[in-house]
Amino acid sequence: MSDTAIRPRKPSVHRLPVTDVLRLKSPAEIWYKPALSVVVASVVPNLLLYSSGRLDLIMYTMAGSLCALYGHNLPYARRAHTVLRVVLGMAAGLAVALATASVTDSTAVLIAVGALLAAVQKTFCDATRIGPPGNVIFAFVTSAALFAPQELRQVPGHMALMLAAGTFSWLVTTGPALWHREGPERLATARALDAAAVYAADPDPRSRHAAAAAVQAAWQALLAAGRPTPVRRELERLVVHAERALAATSGDGQVPRADPAELHRWATATRARGPVPGPAPAPGTVEEVFGIDAERAGRRMRRGRREARRRLLRALGPGSPVLPVAFRTLVGCALAGYVSSALGVGHPYWAVVTAASVYQPNLALSWSRALQRTVGNLLGVLVFAAVIPLARVGPLVLVLCVLFFNFAAEALITRNYWLGSVAVTPMALLILEFGGLQPAGELIADRALDTLVGVAVGFLAAIAVTNRRASGRVERALASAGEARDHAERAVADPEAGALALETARRRLTAALVELRDASDVASGEWWQRALPEEELLTAEQAGHRTLAATAQRQGLITLPPANGAV
Repeated sequence: MSDTAIRPRKPSVHRLPVTDVLRLKSPAEIWYKPALSVVVASVVPNLLLYSSGRLDLIMYTMAGSLCALYGHNLPYARRAHTVLRVVLGMAAGLAVALATASVTDSTAVLIAVGALLAAVQKTFCDATRIGPPGNVIFAFVTSAALFAPQELRQVPGHMALMLAAGTFSWLVTTGPALWHREGPERLATARALDAAAVYAADPDPRSRHAAAAAVQAAWQALLAAGRPTPVRRELERLVVHAERALAATSGDGQVPRADPAELHRWATATRARGPVPGPAPAPGTVEEVFGIDAERAGRRMRRGRREARRRLLRALGPGSPVLPVAFRTLVGCALAGYVSSALGVGHPYWAVVTAASVYQPNLALSWSRALQRTVGNLLGVLVFAAVIPLARVGPLVLVLCVLFFNFAAEALITRNYWLGSVAVTPMALLILEFGGLQPAGELIADRALDTLVGVAVGFLAAIAVTNRRASGRVERALASAGEARDHAERAVADPEAGALALETARRRLTAALVELRDASDVASGEWWQRALPEEELLTAEQAGHRTLAATAQRQGLITLPPANGAV
């Protein structure tokens, strides 16, 4: 791309797409893992409750079973900690909800607590970057619990059921480590190879960012996996090949590109259960692996609760971009709940959950989610109307229907959120059947109305509560990228700079450029803010990629013509 190219100035108000938002995508390559995990985590407690004749308690075990949806892209060492935190976070939210429900039956108070919990859950999920399905599952469980009849003496027993199911979910999500220890790392490496192949075949800014992000994610997965094993060593060498392919096309086009077909072949073999491909090490592999080992050792030295608390406090500190979105969630959920209640809907917490699901990193993405949620929920109530006669045949059939829709929701949601919502809606409505039969027509009308209220009020609140910190995040990312580039340039110019210094500088610059593009993408979808420094962003990205190429040349990863070697 030419250095003189300038992106068009971003308008303060964007066009809101419709058809593209509803278009189906290819299914995620591991779509079946969360789907199967949540079914396995649910079937055991559900059948135990069925055998004991206490299906009315299924809401509490379901709260623990849904924890099995998290962490499936993480290495097992990191997954174990993440799912444990999910279980504890779910327990904390459920305890507050049950305690509140047991001491008051004021709808106004329950809606306020539900909105506050939704905002807190959104804040922590965004700050910790916990990944999909994010805060929506927490909001679904705690909001429903707020409106469940409850006595204070029952709370310990209900919490015990949730924790028992949550413990079983933890075992389900971490159990595959016994027979496929490096599975998540292999998947992350394969994604990096595929992304590098796409960029090598047709380089452009978007594919470059995707490849850089995939390579960065692969390194993070290998770093989080724990001590290196022979398989992980082979994976590290493959990631170096992906990084070399990315670096070779970051110059002015005079460096031969990597073979995309070869990278794809390696990716396919890496995903399989067989041996990891073992191509000849790319130039600079020894130096880069040495740098990775040094970073891994540094992480072990910094490990501990104090470091984790510091990272979380930095993410929640003044100027954090997650705080405006959290405030949107609080305002939108509260208003949605109160409007729903004022309209006489019997389940106002559905509007709270719908509003909570709308809020994404920026307003454009929030619009997409609002439209997807509306279409999915309205189609879902029609599915519920068709299924309810079958589900009322008997308790066991009802249990099986819930399990089926649980699996279908996770299987379909990777194609598009609205398609997953078509299965989530009947599942949520069928769960109410465990507490006693309710008029199907009333449930359908309430759910449809709550969907429309939650989406409309939630999106209006997103428009009203501006997120000007998105621009501030871009400014900080620009400054960080500039500092990282200066540091890398000094390392390249220093003839005494060792392998570790060069590798540290290059990885720091790579991470800074990935963050810069992410910050720009988020800010570009936000309304009512000052225009982004488009030319400055473009210049920073181009200069950063040239410096990356020069750093890679100094490390021996690539060989640039002399004219391109200067930074």
